[in-house]
Amino acid sequence: MFFHVKELQYQAKPERPDPVYARKLQEILGGQFGEITVMMTYLFQGWNCRGPEKYRDMLLDIGTEEIAHVEMLSVMIARLLEGAPVSEQENGAKDPAVAAAMGGSNIRDVIQVGMTPQHTIVSGEGATPKDSEGFPWNGNYIAASGNLLADFRFNLMAESQGNLQVSRLYEMTDDRGVRDMLSFNLARDYMHQNQWAAAIEELQADGLHGFIVPDTIPLDRVRMDQAHTFWNLSMGEDSGQGRWANGASIDGLGTFQYVASPEPLSNDQGMAPPADPLLHGSAKQPMPPTSRGPNPRSENGETSNSKKSGGKTILDTAVDKLTSSETSTSGMD
Repeated sequence: MFFHVKELQYQAKPERPDPVYARKLQEILGGQFGEITVMMTYLFQGWNCRGPEKYRDMLLDIGTEEIAHVEMLSVMIARLLEGAPVSEQENGAKDPAVAAAMGGSNIRDVIQVGMTPQHTIVSGEGATPKDSEGFPWNGNYIAASGNLLADFRFNLMAESQGNLQVSRLYEMTDDRGVRDMLSFNLARDYMHQNQWAAAIEELQADGLHGFIVPDTIPLDRVRMDQAHTFWNLSMGEDSGQGRWANGASIDGLGTFQYVASPEPLSNDQGMAPPADPLLHGSAKQPMPPTSRGPNPRSENGETSNSKKSGGKTILDTAVDKLTSSETSTSGMD
């Protein structure tokens, strides 16, 4: 269960209202790499964890902390919106970068564009689970695959991207109260980047995973002759100077090879099979009109095509093909 403590994990006290900046903060709340994303990511990874208990416990610890960060940002956004007088809104819009981005010279016009109307119309001067452009938070932002190595690498990336955005937002305000809270967010994300790097290291030390994800596929099922080749697919050969093109591979399973002038490994030109005429797409040559199934506009309710096909529909055709394929496969067994 969760237990709510009324005090915030860290204070969220801006010096003054700033509705334009409140919109910017929405990005690290409801954006792709915002606090809602990492909160939901860590909680679902924890709930789905089938590995050792220490990893599950750690995931739920940090997931719960991210709930606190969602709360802090929501409070900060609400306070930046709270009773913002026109004079304060105008001060917030005097930032030359804001004016340039909005393409306006009239401060009131800039404010109107710079604010999020939903902050007043929908949420009544409160935060929303959306990004800085007003796009709703999306559950597709998270990763909870059941593979801890894959997930922890995602987590390290998400914390890196999120903290990069926090640092940029820090530079976009001179409000000491906002900067104070963001300094805490920066510090916690430093910890979390360290945490995920340490967790990856421990997974490997515990022998649960190696380097490759997944590492449970038998290597005799993998084209290992292509597992460590770097294909040069742009003009020049500068990429051949990198670590990824020379020396022992990171997974310890081979040696990097630089392919300066790669050639296709097949003569397959990727042509699609003939179009099903019942899908009425574009064929390689002219096709006669065709349809199947009952025709309520004919006298007897059927067309000649219907009689020939036994009244089959496009779904019937698909089922026939699937059944035929399953029968042939069963015969091979």
